[in-house]
Amino acid sequence: MVDQTKTTKHRFLILLSVLLFYVVVTPFLYALIERHLLIDIVMTFVFIAAMHAIVRKKTHIVFGLLLALPMIISIWQGYLFESLTFMVIGRLFGIMFFGFAIFGLLRFILAAEKVTSEVLFAAVIIYLLMAMMWSFVYVSMEIIVPGSFNLAGARIKETQFVFLYYSFVTITTLGYGDITPATHQAGALTILEAIVGQIYLVVLVAFLVGMYVSRRSK
Repeated sequence: MVDQTKTTKHRFLILLSVLLFYVVVTPFLYALIERHLLIDIVMTFVFIAAMHAIVRKKTHIVFGLLLALPMIISIWQGYLFESLTFMVIGRLFGIMFFGFAIFGLLRFILAAEKVTSEVLFAAVIIYLLMAMMWSFVYVSMEIIVPGSFNLAGARIKETQFVFLYYSFVTITTLGYGDITPATHQAGALTILEAIVGQIYLVVLVAFLVGMYVSRRSK
């Protein structure tokens, strides 16, 4: 019989590894492979690893694919023809897919009876996925309303990783100021991400500590 705990741990560890590779390692490999191609390849693996990690029921597989495929298609259609409309549609589906993944991981954490390594993996993954989801929100807004952010001349094709950086700076409340919202709407989204990110950390830490203390007291 397959050990479900080990299976869960491995799929979460794989997803966490792919996410960290995308965020941390990818920029250092730009000299070895064309920048946009590298980002698109790793991003595709992010969606595949996320599907593998969170989907277990057939209905979830179908729903997950319906959300993930439009995003993956929009990633690769750019090599055939450029369409900002497809880019926006793909990002919107990507936002929904990340929301679906975050919801599934939260259900896993809340259903856990004790704090284990896979629970901690899931908690970290949620935080990373939140930042990636908000980067898609910012890209979509910049395409729909050009000039929503001060990007120092970055082109639309280059904004995905730029906004990923901006999203992590925002969700961690570092606020370097090198990229700034240029409209009230963009500022409101930035504030919302910062609030959601901080609330998540506070509530999650309280929940995990409470779970640990409760388990120890039994």
